[in-house]
Amino acid sequence: MSELSPAANAVLDAYMDNCGWLDGPLQKDYQCVAAVLRSAADQVLPEEPLYGGDQRWMFERDARQACRKKLLAIADKLEAQ
Repeated sequence: MSELSPAANAVLDAYMDNCGWLDGPLQKDYQCVAAVLRSAADQVLPEEPLYGGDQRWMFERDARQACRKKLLAIADKLEAQ
C-alpha cells in the first residue's frame, strides 16, 4: 500500500469517524470514499469544454477544473490502497 496524501487522509478520517467500522479502514472503505469523491466532482465540478468564452470565463473554468483534478487525485490515491 502506498502512503496517502494529507488530503486523502483527511477525507478518509472524516469518513471513518462517521461511517467506518472499528476494524477498518477496509478495502471497501477506500473504494466507497473514492466513489463519493468522484460523484461529487461530477456533480459540482463537471468536466467543461476548452472552447468559447472570454478570458474571465476561461480563468474561472481553469480554476474549477483544477479543483476537480484535486478531488479526482484524492480518489485515485484512495483507490490505490
